[in-house]
Amino acid sequence: MTEKPGAWRKAPPDLVDRFAAAVAGVEGMEQRQMFGYPAAFVGGNMVTGLHQESWIVRLGEADRSSLVERGWQTFSPMPGRPMREYLALPSAVAADAEAARSWVERAAAYGRSLPPKPPRKRR
Repeated sequence: MTEKPGAWRKAPPDLVDRFAAAVAGVEGMEQRQMFGYPAAFVGGNMVTGLHQESWIVRLGEADRSSLVERGWQTFSPMPGRPMREYLALPSAVAADAEAARSWVERAAAYGRSLPPKPPRKRR
């Protein structure tokens, strides 16, 4: 089967496993799928997730500014469409279980500071 141009690829299984391990047991974190990828939410707000080969975290302004200065990338699921407040973990960080977990914890802490989102009504 040929992949359609522009089609999103599945996240690699080893990344999915690392993600599941990193989010397990984080206080107040709920795991679910977002656009077919694993994601985790705190208070109804997405704070971390996968997209293709990228692991993203939602962070406050001070963290984002500092990390972008150090070479981290703003996450854009589509060219020219950045997701506000989200950065992609560098591959070396995503590959390090302890480092990834620490950023997941930091993203969860930021998520706890946000107003909770009410659940969406299903149609």
